[in-house]
Amino acid sequence: MTARAEKDFRPVITVFHCINTFSEAEELPVSRDDCEIRSVKLACSGMTKDVYLLRAFEAGADAVAVFACPEGECRYISGNKRAKKRVERLKKLLDEIGLGERRLALFNVSAGDAEAVKQAIDDTLEVLKQLGRNPAA
Repeated sequence: MTARAEKDFRPVITVFHCINTFSEAEELPVSRDDCEIRSVKLACSGMTKDVYLLRAFEAGADAVAVFACPEGECRYISGNKRAKKRVERLKKLLDEIGLGERRLALFNVSAGDAEAVKQAIDDTLEVLKQLGRNPAA
């Protein structure tokens, strides 16, 4: 990426998250000037499908983060485990098609843990500093 392109780069992160991670009234507890965050609420992180994650990249996301309940705390018993398996499978596909698996991550976040959400976004932005823009966007 050129120096000018790096200056103008404002990453887009799409976040898929269980509605139990934040109450119905709460929005994703991250408001930032250094990136655009697109939030997709799901009844359970286990409803995260490969096609939805891929469409997020097609729609211009530079990275996609899936927030799931901590293991053993899913109200639907194993939704977070299904989400983890799907994310791991899709990471392999992202490598095969040249986007890179590091653009997709799953984070286990306890309900209302705004600090963990902030850290996950910070970690994602750190990866994007190295990877740059989504080459497919």
